Amino acid sequence: MKRQGPMLKIAAPMRVLAQRAAFLGLLGGAVGLMVLGKAEAPFIERARMAVADAVVPVLDGISRPVQTAAQIADNFRSLLDVHSENVHLREQNAMLLHWQQVARNLEAENRSLRETTHTTTEASFTYVTARVVADAGGSFVRSVLIAAGGRDGISKGHTAMSPAGLAGRVGEVGERSARVLLLTDLNSHVPVMIEGTRDRAILDGDNTDLPRMVFLSSGARPQLGDRIVTSGHGGVFPPGLPVGVVVQNGEQGVRVKPFVDFHRLDYLRVVDYGTGGTLPLVAPPPQSRRIR
Repeated sequence: MKRQGPMLKIAAPMRVLAQRAAFLGLLGGAVGLMVLGKAEAPFIERARMAVADAVVPVLDGISRPVQTAAQIADNFRSLLDVHSENVHLREQNAMLLHWQQVARNLEAENRSLRETTHTTTEASFTYVTARVVADAGGSFVRSVLIAAGGRDGISKGHTAMSPAGLAGRVGEVGERSARVLLLTDLNSHVPVMIEGTRDRAILDGDNTDLPRMVFLSSGARPQLGDRIVTSGHGGVFPPGLPVGVVVQNGEQGVRVKPFVDFHRLDYLRVVDYGTGGTLPLVAPPPQSRRIR
């Protein structure tokens, strides 16, 4: 132990000097690398690119298996998607072919029945498509203004349709514009019926998004989800125009959600069905009840 004492005294300063020298060397190397990295000398640039050229093939070789595996996975997922989509399209095609055959059979049956009963065919109609340019105003709360009017053949009482279904009817007409009274307006009263049971009623707007059905017959039992269409009574709308579905049947009466989204009206098709103009006053039918 006594012999190792002097050696430890000599080794300790040497170790400190070595650590300091290593630190200074690393610091100098870092500074040198920074200087070399910022240098724009042709020799430095060639050296840097030589190193890059040497490293790129290695990196490319390492990354190829990963890229290949990812590409195989993407191709496999695409094949699975294509297969499922083809299966879905085949199912839809088979269903459409079925309904096409049903429609053809019904068309032939209707033609035969019309010929047998000498039923007159429905008159042709004309229409004008116009852009919605403004919202409610005037005496109507739930109405829109369209950029077409009398000069375009629009008259008061014409039917306003959207791709989803019945939107309302023309209430005011100018030369270049017209105001369409929507189904939800307080002044709107549309003769309708439940498509499945043919029970008739009046769809009254009350300035809410869900107009209510009134003057239902005493035996009517509307169910949630029942489709509501126009009945053709009243002389304004032809029968069968889609209106909406029953969404409430309780203390607040029978409420209908229209098919048309009145908050996103861009264009309306104003149709002249030749049904005769404005809607007359409609009296309640005998033995009917008003749903409040």
